[in-house]
Amino acid sequence: MAVDPKTTCYDDTRAQSFQSYLQQSGQHKAVLRSLHKVLPGEFKRIGVDQSSLDVLSVGSGGGEVDVEILTLLQSTFPAVPITTDIVEGSTQLTDNFKALVTKTPNLQKIPFAWHLMSSENYETQVKVKGDMKKFDFIQMVQMLYYVDNLTDTITFYHSLLKNNGRLMIIIGAANCSYDILWKTYKKELGVGIVRESRSSAEVIACLKSLGLKYEEHDQPNSFDITECFNPSNQTGKNLLNFMTAKNNFYESFTPELRAGILNHIRNKCSTEKDGRVMFNNNMSCILVHA
Repeated sequence: MAVDPKTTCYDDTRAQSFQSYLQQSGQHKAVLRSLHKVLPGEFKRIGVDQSSLDVLSVGSGGGEVDVEILTLLQSTFPAVPITTDIVEGSTQLTDNFKALVTKTPNLQKIPFAWHLMSSENYETQVKVKGDMKKFDFIQMVQMLYYVDNLTDTITFYHSLLKNNGRLMIIIGAANCSYDILWKTYKKELGVGIVRESRSSAEVIACLKSLGLKYEEHDQPNSFDITECFNPSNQTGKNLLNFMTAKNNFYESFTPELRAGILNHIRNKCSTEKDGRVMFNNNMSCILVHA
């Protein structure tokens, strides 16, 4: 399948930074702890009297969270067939996801439809084909930073929900360290694949303006970024690349701006604990009703 360059959210360098960030941040563990508290009850409500369950994942990354969610859904309704559509713009991350599926025996019975494209391109394709497949559960984990229009994106994907469905959005919490950093340096940082800072505050304001019912669940998380202040440390470089959405943090800014960003990350976005610099990575899980 040929891929339009515009569809790929992550090139190889960006995907490597993303994987480094995941390893360092413990984000997936934090997300999964929260989901195991929230989703069993939601799945029971969503799946009642259903003969099949259809799931859509937008911005799946390497699939680690998806595998856990699908496994949880299977355990809730072991006799109900499940289908899954995956929308992901990175070839490398999609390949990682496919490899993970082959290693997960319980997923072998689930048919996967792979859409290697951005969420906007998926929306365009669906509208052109007139193929409005409806879903019981749609998940958007840490991906709304990459869309051009927040309101249009939420409106479209909400329209794909079945009558009793849920749209799950996971995004950085308002006033988390990313939110503070990006709102402070919006002009300097918002010139690449991420154009503007978005947090749970913007998402909830959007949902309210659309008149949609939702619940918000906090997902506390923080991680050690001490290595970010050692220019020779590769993990630190990868984290800075991801945090600023650049392929090379040290080559993307003037020395003065680079120093200012590092100072801001350390003194305005972080706290110190036992001599280590800790970054506030709190997230929000927002469940939107059909």
